Amino acid sequence: MLAEGKNPVVEALKSGITIEKLVVLDRSDDHVIREQIKIARDRGIRVEFVQRQVLDRMSLTGHHQGIIAVTTEFEYTDLSDVIEPNGQRRFYVILDKLSDPHNLGSIIRTAECCGVTAIIIPSRNSVLVNETVLRSSAGAASLVKVCKVGNINDAIDKLKESGVFVYVTDMEGDNIYSTNLTGDIAIVVGSEGFGVSALTKKKADQVITIPMFGQINSLNASVSAGVCMYEAVRQQLNKR
Repeated sequence: MLAEGKNPVVEALKSGITIEKLVVLDRSDDHVIREQIKIARDRGIRVEFVQRQVLDRMSLTGHHQGIIAVTTEFEYTDLSDVIEPNGQRRFYVILDKLSDPHNLGSIIRTAECCGVTAIIIPSRNSVLVNETVLRSSAGAASLVKVCKVGNINDAIDKLKESGVFVYVTDMEGDNIYSTNLTGDIAIVVGSEGFGVSALTKKKADQVITIPMFGQINSLNASVSAGVCMYEAVRQQLNKR
């Protein structure tokens, strides 16, 4: 797996994941890149200096900025490791068959800013964490726990059994701004084209909606998730 660009490489080095090597533009005078080279060498990570054409061929995103870290495959977190109460607020984001890696990366980035406990995604019919997601998350994928589960409805059942209140976003539901989003919660966001599945809606404790006043009747999935996460953060801060 590749971490492409200065910020993703910085976060990859911070996170402690295994980095096989850094591939760097030869004779780069960028101070951020020079610092990452120093850190890599201090840790015994191999550094290869190459011409820009080599980086261009390696890059999957087209935005390598002169540095690529070759890492091990992304390590998912087991749901059982993040589900038990630990004295801190538990806050989960569940993604129902999201397909756009840019949306997943953006959601991971916002989740990191909001202190989300974990993001939960299904292992099938869903985008997984790949190089594009890593790039779009601006390094946040190295900091946020992502759980890959066989069935998100089973995951919802486990969360509810452990005392987590589960909300599902939908066009028809209770106004998010008049809904109590404090405490241990999970918010389910649906796919770009089809929203949340009918069975998953039935599993939820409450359906919520973001009010809209224009002619377009839906939001981008990452925007919708961001609005929900920050409203939950706002309410939790006001509760203190």
